[in-house]
Amino acid sequence: MVTFNIEKLLRKNNKTKYWLCQQMNITTRNLNRIIKNETSSISFRYIQDFCKYLHCSVAELITVTIDDKEVS
Repeated sequence: MVTFNIEKLLRKNNKTKYWLCQQMNITTRNLNRIIKNETSSISFRYIQDFCKYLHCSVAELITVTIDDKEVS
């Protein structure tokens, strides 16, 4: 499973979701869908912008966990 550490990084930077949405020109609904893992894809532009505005690397932004049920 792929998860985004956006809320953790926002806290680290003392920023809000509203602020991030304004910087990235993204709706709060779409941001929350990414945070809640309710999307099936994400553009590279968003990944680049998340890293830019949250001052992080892709490795800090994204966590990948392997579920044994997914491996066959």
